Amino acid sequence: MLKIRCDLVEKILVTAIRDSIHKNGYKNAIIGVSGGLDSALVAALCQKALGSRHTFALLLPYRISSPASLEHGKMVCAKFKVPYEVIDISPAVDAYFDRFPAENRLQIGNKCARERMSVLYDFSVRRKALVAGTSNKSELLVGYSTQFGDSAAAFLPIGDLYKTQVFELARHLGVPEAIIAKMPSADLWPGQTDEGEFGITYKDLDIILHLMIDKRWDEGEIVERGYRLSLIRRIKKMIINSQFKRTMPPVVKLHARTVGIDFRYLRDWNK
Repeated sequence: MLKIRCDLVEKILVTAIRDSIHKNGYKNAIIGVSGGLDSALVAALCQKALGSRHTFALLLPYRISSPASLEHGKMVCAKFKVPYEVIDISPAVDAYFDRFPAENRLQIGNKCARERMSVLYDFSVRRKALVAGTSNKSELLVGYSTQFGDSAAAFLPIGDLYKTQVFELARHLGVPEAIIAKMPSADLWPGQTDEGEFGITYKDLDIILHLMIDKRWDEGEIVERGYRLSLIRRIKKMIINSQFKRTMPPVVKLHARTVGIDFRYLRDWNK
């Protein structure tokens, strides 16, 4: 059901990346490479679209990050000939929590995500580059991201690919098997996994999301496919509760044409 034509999708995404960069007056893209699958795929696509001279990566470990994440990030950059720099965000994050102690580990994970994006955007200025985001469609729909952290970007090349499709395209492009084979994880704390957080596999999550969002099936039709009503409603609630992450901040309307309400031209409207 969710199979894609990898050659065609690759061509579309490579063209779209090049277009997104050049239409905005830039030549370069910068990516936060985590050692995970999504950022590996985006790095590969950006390098294909722009070449190694115009693609740059930052590897941004925290002190409790898995050592394998840094190793895999370097592996990706070597495989796709993407120049990179490693910046340890531990001193910046720890300095903050030394003064304002964290109440839970999610708070630390969110702070790390936002610190990484802060560094990425600083380097985007230094490199005269746009930040290429690494969120996929599954994550965007259920809100599995940190607002103004890993979800922040100038554009999202794989934002309309479900996670299972990310696996498929990654194999097509030659992402190292060590990265494809490991359990998807935001690496927020030791042992943390995406599917553990969801309580459902990506395979089943993607099918339910596809039927609910793309096919617009109702709950009864999805139940007939063998999925529990309680699970379907839990996923639906995740979509509803994370809607604020998928929209620009609401503007209170006072004038005839309001940003985000009446004034919603495409970014190249004046070209």
